[in-house]
Amino acid sequence: MLDNMNFYNFMHKQILILIGLFASTGLSYVFIGSLYSSYLPEISWYLLIILVSFWGHKLYKSYSHNNYSIEEKEKWLMQTRYFLFTYFSIWTIIFFVYVSRDAVELHYIAIATQLGVSVVSTTILVSEKKLSLFILSSSMLPITIYLILVGEPYSYLLAILTIVLGWVLLYASRNTYNYLQKSKFQAYHDYLTKLGNRRYFIELLENAIKLQKNDHKYVYLLLIDLDHFKTINDTLGHDVGDLLLCEVANRMSMISKKHGAHVSRLGGDEFCILSSTCRDKDVCLNNAIAFANELLDSIKQTYVIQEHHMYISASIGVSIIDNPKMKAGTFIKEADIAMYEAKSQGRDGVMIFNDELSIRVERKLEIERFLHFALENNEITLQYQPQLNSNSEVIGCEVLVRWHNEHLGQVGPDEFIPIAEQTGFIVELGYFILEEAFKTFSDWDKKGIYLEQLSINISMRQMFHNTFTDDVAKLCKKYLNPKLSSKLMFEMTETSVAEDITKLINTMNKIKQCGIRFSMDDFGTGYSSLSYLRQIPIDELKIDKSFIFELDDTSKSTNMVKTILNIAKNLNLSIVAEGVETQLQKEFLIEEKCDILQGYHFSKPVDKHEFEKYVQVIEVT
Repeated sequence: MLDNMNFYNFMHKQILILIGLFASTGLSYVFIGSLYSSYLPEISWYLLIILVSFWGHKLYKSYSHNNYSIEEKEKWLMQTRYFLFTYFSIWTIIFFVYVSRDAVELHYIAIATQLGVSVVSTTILVSEKKLSLFILSSSMLPITIYLILVGEPYSYLLAILTIVLGWVLLYASRNTYNYLQKSKFQAYHDYLTKLGNRRYFIELLENAIKLQKNDHKYVYLLLIDLDHFKTINDTLGHDVGDLLLCEVANRMSMISKKHGAHVSRLGGDEFCILSSTCRDKDVCLNNAIAFANELLDSIKQTYVIQEHHMYISASIGVSIIDNPKMKAGTFIKEADIAMYEAKSQGRDGVMIFNDELSIRVERKLEIERFLHFALENNEITLQYQPQLNSNSEVIGCEVLVRWHNEHLGQVGPDEFIPIAEQTGFIVELGYFILEEAFKTFSDWDKKGIYLEQLSINISMRQMFHNTFTDDVAKLCKKYLNPKLSSKLMFEMTETSVAEDITKLINTMNKIKQCGIRFSMDDFGTGYSSLSYLRQIPIDELKIDKSFIFELDDTSKSTNMVKTILNIAKNLNLSIVAEGVETQLQKEFLIEEKCDILQGYHFSKPVDKHEFEKYVQVIEVT
């Protein structure tokens, strides 16, 4: 059925061409009949031409005015084949009428017309191989029989030549048909995996949408993206990567056939699968989840390619086609959104697109759009949260970024910072934060507000940017003296330092030449904390606030905090506890010799002027 997808429009156009050709040519027989005082046979025959032409025109109009599904197009194509066979067969009727008459010149007209019909059939119907062969045979056979019945040597020769001509027409038709088939395959299939390509899949999807509209049937769409495939291409080469893609495609095809689904390659390492129809939406959703998990299990099986043993996983987004008013691209976008959500949650998983996810993505897109102009519109501000020692003296602060947009309102850093990192805006934003923080630190020093440290959060994308070390050195030279520079503390999250440990250490050592120190933020939430502590040149640990929140005499967090404090002491690292909110937490941390305390128990983050007032109040008390 799907093999005829690119023939429908072609056949639709041929109907109108044939009607114009046959209706005009057939009229000449009425004229010839009048020359021989023969009216009834020719007029009756021509009326038959007109009648069948109306049939063809009806088929033409019905296709033009209806948005057929593939199944409906197939039914229309079958009716068109009947029409074409009838239309061509009418000429054989007039052939027999004319060769039965005594006037030899009418025989020549009939033979010439029948040969013309044969040529037209092989040309117009080249995309319909069987129909073209059948009409060619039924057109050439009467001529051959007629020439044999003449019984003359020349007629036998002409009969042989007629057969040769038929064979030549058939040969040409087959070559053209094979070329069309090859062109169609190239247009609708991926050259590497031989799966359907994006164009092929879009047509399948559009048909599924029409089915949902007409028959209220549901189908699901799976968008599959291989996890970390680029790493294989970069390390083992594109040849191995291509072979891996072919093997993945084969596994998907086998499972898809079992489920009656269609799989296509959209490009790169991204594949799409469209399921068979289902009457119930909940059943469709359950089938989609089961199918997706089966795919994941199959994809994760070991691959052996050119003596390489490889393992790869995938992230799958699922979209249920349940709205006939939406376009094919929209459903692919939904599945794409769900797939990236699966990646953001750790990869190797399945995510279903739903309204909640849609709202979240829409919010993310809005943030991304407005964030681009945040600095230009002076929407970014800095706040400072005091850091105190065990004697309740303010010895430092952490610089925190805030964003207020007139359309979005107050947007938290936990929401916009990850988006800034993904888009690369974090480099520009990070430079702004450093410059403003350095200015403030310098102003405070001039005002007599002396701090032991100023902590600033640094993104890994910012750290790895090629201008970062030069920017830091330039800003230090512009705003700070060496003494103030040595009081700067750059905070990095523990979970982010694993990106490129060698490059990170190299960058940190360059930054340290300015006197700047480093702190590991959110300590205790990562996976290889101790191994990193042995490698990276840090000066401070910052206990994650989740452990501080749960502190009590019997909690596991108490033991965890004690362990972190002991690790810091043994490694000669200073330690900060953030998220201190109660007197009990404060007393415990002081008793355990924690160096620096930070949290709402002392002060929430405040602006520059409020911080100055807070320091003055603390000094007085």
